[in-house]
Amino acid sequence: MATIDLASAPTQGAAGGQLVASAAFLRRRAITGAVVRVFLFLAAALSVFITAAIVYILVYDSILFFQKVSIVDFLTDTEWTPVFEKPRFGIITLVSGTLMTTLIGLVVAMPAGTILSIYLSEFAGHRTREIIKPILELLAGVPTVAFGYFALFFLTPLFQIFIPNLSGFNLLVPGIVIGIMILPYIVSVAEDAMRAVPDPLREGAFALGFTRFQTAIRVVIPGAFSGVTAAYLLGMSRAVGETMVVAIAAGQQATLAYNPLEGAATITAYIVQISLGDLPHNSLAYLTIFAAGLTLFLMTLVFNLIAFWLRKKYREVY
Repeated sequence: MATIDLASAPTQGAAGGQLVASAAFLRRRAITGAVVRVFLFLAAALSVFITAAIVYILVYDSILFFQKVSIVDFLTDTEWTPVFEKPRFGIITLVSGTLMTTLIGLVVAMPAGTILSIYLSEFAGHRTREIIKPILELLAGVPTVAFGYFALFFLTPLFQIFIPNLSGFNLLVPGIVIGIMILPYIVSVAEDAMRAVPDPLREGAFALGFTRFQTAIRVVIPGAFSGVTAAYLLGMSRAVGETMVVAIAAGQQATLAYNPLEGAATITAYIVQISLGDLPHNSLAYLTIFAAGLTLFLMTLVFNLIAFWLRKKYREVY
């Protein structure tokens, strides 16, 4: 037979059958609550500590770099040749390649993600939604190296059939592949935001004679505007930080990226290229890794701040 620990369980009082907790039970509950609070605090503090450590490393080594290189030249020069005999440090070349691939990815992912989000939220049945969403999650789990070689050895030769002047290393195909990669992030966040719009708003639109498509465009999307824009900016931040696809398929020639049919280097591709070399520790070329990383960090920070501002400004509370 099961036994009951009377010392640690609530007891029944004499007046009115009211349950009265024993001292041992209250003490055990207080200790458990304190342990859980400490554990959660340490988990949150660990994430903050890791972020602060990353920022410290980037800022500290970037300061060493900018002690030797003018920040004006870093931001305005149009050549990036840190390992040449006469080095040049114009980060704008790497930034242009990064923004070009990000822009192409967003041109692919934003319309496709919005349409798919509307379909899953407003038109798809429960069974269809339960089939499509796991497929998107599997797409998000494919290694980026596989996407990179898929872009280089399959899509690039395929696109060269229709675009004869497309270079073997280019920004167009990696940008398209990045758009496919960020599609699950945009769809997941945007669809959750659309499904959070209350059904009475939809029913009111139907009562006014709106079709389901008109309701989605004129009611649901405006109601979920903050979540949809947050999904776009999340995808943008993911695209900016993509590494292996551009390192494999976009080339590593640091030039101003004004033609997506030609190859160019991105910030992440350059970091991979230099990290695999045999540069002396704390040399000027080695320190460019941290300056480029800090630039990338600030770019993603700006995108996240914009997303936070849009979410706060246009958020609808139902």
